[in-house]
Amino acid sequence: MEQIKLLREKTGAGMVDCKKALDEANGDLEKAIEILRKKGIAKAAKRDDRETKEGMVKFAVSDDSKKAIIIEFGAETDFVVRNEQFQKFAEDVVALAKVNWPTDLEALLNMTMADGNSVKSNLDNMSGVIGEKLSIGKMNFIETTGIIGAYLHANNKLGVLVALSGSDTDLARDIAMQVAGANPKYITPAEVEQSEIDKEKDVYAVQLKAEGKPEQMIEKIMEGKLAKFYEGICLVKQEYIKDDKLKVEQVLKGATVEKFVRYSL
Repeated sequence: MEQIKLLREKTGAGMVDCKKALDEANGDLEKAIEILRKKGIAKAAKRDDRETKEGMVKFAVSDDSKKAIIIEFGAETDFVVRNEQFQKFAEDVVALAKVNWPTDLEALLNMTMADGNSVKSNLDNMSGVIGEKLSIGKMNFIETTGIIGAYLHANNKLGVLVALSGSDTDLARDIAMQVAGANPKYITPAEVEQSEIDKEKDVYAVQLKAEGKPEQMIEKIMEGKLAKFYEGICLVKQEYIKDDKLKVEQVLKGATVEKFVRYSL
């Protein structure tokens, strides 16, 4: 255990990788460091302070559209994002996630891949081989008794999952496209924090007084301004991207948006 601890301090590699390297090196610490460096694990650990500014979004939806997972893969450059090895790794992780349905990032990173290594180990190994910091920045798992709609923009840098009550697959995908294009912050006005509403009202009040609006008119005008505010940040109040004469709440026809997840790089 002391050797494993020392090896971890010297390389930044995980405990399992350190134990494997020490076993392979018959307890020789320097040889174990060399083994980890050759695998790219020690080298990857030194890149933790770098940023993965480029990346791609991937998702998987169950065959019955009741479960879905969305994952953000990161790299330092777009060149590496397009790398075939990294692309295949991402596809393999998504395929594995569709079998195991991990509910958080830790569970995703700990999934065992076909070669017997964890997702995290293979990610670190690839980082060493490619020479850039690679990451799985975040993931979300959603489940519903209704239907899940998904949308992925052509450049793989914008992805959306939407859980919708009912069973209208086309509508669920249309709402996912709406979330992608209009970028709402909430589903309904009821979700908006009162502090956020109060802040907006304070701004409007100052603006209206500066414009010389009579006190008795300010409250009425403020209602209209708040309605416009909700149209910008609340999904159901937004103009429908396929028909700007309609609001999203009209298109839903009684269906309820239970949740949405939007990833944008």
